[in-house]
Amino acid sequence: MAQVEIRIPSPGESITHVELTRWLVADGSVIRKNSEIAELESEKATLMLVADESGKITFNVPEGEMLEVGAVACVIDTSVQPEEITKEPEHELPAAAGDTPAEKAEEAAPEPAKAEKAAGEMPAVASVGSGYDQVKVTPLAARMMEENGLSVEDVIQGLRRLRGEDVEAVRASGALGGPSGLRQPASRESRSERMSSLRRKLSERLVSVKNETAMLTTFNEVDMKPIMDLRKRHQSAFVEKHGIKLGIMSFFMKACSVALKEFPNVNAMLDGENLVTYDYADISVAVSTPKGLMVPVIRNVESLTLAEIEKAIADMAGKARMGKLSIPEMTGGTFTITNGGIFGSMMSTPLINPPQSAILGMHNILDRPVAMDGQVVIRPMMYVALSYDHRVIDGKDSVGFLVRVKRLLESPLEMLFSGSSGEKALLDL
Repeated sequence: MAQVEIRIPSPGESITHVELTRWLVADGSVIRKNSEIAELESEKATLMLVADESGKITFNVPEGEMLEVGAVACVIDTSVQPEEITKEPEHELPAAAGDTPAEKAEEAAPEPAKAEKAAGEMPAVASVGSGYDQVKVTPLAARMMEENGLSVEDVIQGLRRLRGEDVEAVRASGALGGPSGLRQPASRESRSERMSSLRRKLSERLVSVKNETAMLTTFNEVDMKPIMDLRKRHQSAFVEKHGIKLGIMSFFMKACSVALKEFPNVNAMLDGENLVTYDYADISVAVSTPKGLMVPVIRNVESLTLAEIEKAIADMAGKARMGKLSIPEMTGGTFTITNGGIFGSMMSTPLINPPQSAILGMHNILDRPVAMDGQVVIRPMMYVALSYDHRVIDGKDSVGFLVRVKRLLESPLEMLFSGSSGEKALLDL
């Protein structure tokens, strides 16, 4: 019997331990080479454990275990291959999704028998009806189902039995004509679960920011009408040419890259007793995921077009939500942007992403009355906030940076003339 040991890979420098958060396959199942078998989580990122060979897998550790890099997580018996799994005889067609044995028997029964069953008592275990077309199945799950001759309905039926609490929850919600509105069933339940490595590390970093930086926040507001009008006029042509929608984040990132050139201290960070200033804008974008906050980095934003920025954001955000971000993709940023507006935030003080010295916070867009040219008009307005480390950035630079970003967003064509307005560039001033 040939066995292959699957060891914990190194997520990156300085990381010696990872947590095996969950197995993606069953112990003793037969897997294929290069399939994802477990989810690992370090203090910086989530990564997948991949099978080096095909064969029968045997776990060495349970879920939730902290493992050293290089430790053996499982072994694979390569003498058992996926092709050798016992399958149903070819002349017996597998049941289609929704055609359970109970349903087939009911369909074959004569009409009087069906009526008698309907009038009788509820069976101890009721079969679940069809209608699982909307259930999303991962490629790995689909392959396992195919290998074991299972349908989506078979899997869902085998998850667990319905409890009285489940029926009561549905009844109380009003779905079955039970009490609804303000009257809800009382509950005294609680849950306790261990925080993930990523969230524990995030907690430590957030506390250190408050304790180790001289953080201040300055606010301003932006009239979003010029950008919203521009998007409305050109959205269809933009999508047709670039294959992606034009959002708001790309405008903010481009405006920040221009302002960072003009206010280099905002794009600097402390390294011991040295102040390191960067001539490029590697901007981190905060992305909320079930695992916690991820901040992938978009490199050299100053050299990218709006379409390239949008594509990079979509790619990084997709990887973040699937837990596919690598350590290099989340390190090395010089400035961060976070958008609490997508959750409805009106105003907040974002926390600096160390070792960076500043972070821009976006918020929701609301129609508000504002004074323009001596008249009160309704405009779509957004509050913006810049949190900064006062040890690196003076008040003059912080306020000047945020005002410059505001003006660029309210006159987006100026982004084409870094450091100058379009009129001044035209007049060579």
